[in-house]
Amino acid sequence: MEKLPHILLVDDDDTTNFLNEHLLKKLDVTHQVRVAHNGEEALALLTQPPPYVPSLLLLDVNMPGMDGIQFLEAYLRLPQEQQDATVIVMLTTYMDGSALARINELPIAGLISKPLDREKIDTLLQLHFQRRLPDE
Repeated sequence: MEKLPHILLVDDDDTTNFLNEHLLKKLDVTHQVRVAHNGEEALALLTQPPPYVPSLLLLDVNMPGMDGIQFLEAYLRLPQEQQDATVIVMLTTYMDGSALARINELPIAGLISKPLDREKIDTLLQLHFQRRLPDE
């Protein structure tokens, strides 16, 4: 399988980041995984010169400070070509109806319930990158 060049994990939970990064490396999905602990940190990475452009951005919905929805609202101000180069998938354990309604208006490719596992990553790769994980 051809690896994704870069994946950005955006989650305030260190354990979740560690487990997701470990899983992505174990499955050999990407050349590089970077971690941001909130929306502000992720936005700073994406707007640094030169801008960091991940192939896939896995975004937690609920975070202190700038949450996932606020991040997406700010993300819409980035150059369109940068937005088009990144697939954003939101990760959540729980979401209320108003948040779900707002997310439907924002530029995400999908919503996945936590925790990530091999099957969810394989489905994500098939849907958005036309790739499959090799059989175990």
